[in-house]
Amino acid sequence: MTRTLHLLAGIALLGGCRGEQIPTETAARLQPQAAASQSFGADVNKDLATLRQVTAPFQRFENATAAGWSAQITACMTDPAGAGGMGFHYGNVGLIDGSVSVEKPQLLLYEPEQNGRLRLVAVEYIIPYTFHGRSAAPPVLFGQEFKQNDTFQLWGLHAWVWKENPSGMFANWNPRVTCEHTTAVATMVH
Repeated sequence: MTRTLHLLAGIALLGGCRGEQIPTETAARLQPQAAASQSFGADVNKDLATLRQVTAPFQRFENATAAGWSAQITACMTDPAGAGGMGFHYGNVGLIDGSVSVEKPQLLLYEPEQNGRLRLVAVEYIIPYTFHGRSAAPPVLFGQEFKQNDTFQLWGLHAWVWKENPSGMFANWNPRVTCEHTTAVATMVH
């Protein structure tokens, strides 16, 4: 497990609580992202809808930690080159087993808010090189190839299902995500 945590020390994604209703304010936030995903095709749009459904309960950070996404993998991350942010990555280390499933992302990405809360913005699927070698063909999910991350020795794929990303649904960085309010979160969560 320590090796797994070291491999992750900078990436992000999901869990599998079902049966909870999506809060009204959360449902309203789905509309722009749902419209943006229409160009992916019916199968991918269906998978993205499934991902939103299974991660909806994790809008409440305490639900995510109770369901197993309790390992803080990274501090709040922003791109030094200015491409945007990712936020905090919280992992469910039990899911880091070399396989991926739409319903079970390994990492959840949270953006710190001014009120000290964490807002779920994305998920990340990861496969460490120890399971799927760097020289192998990239894994694929949602019709998208995973990207190599040599720094953390893994393959990763982000899905920005909870915050619209002008750089694209599956881009690494989101220019609309900031770590500006990390201090407020530190006093509330940690």
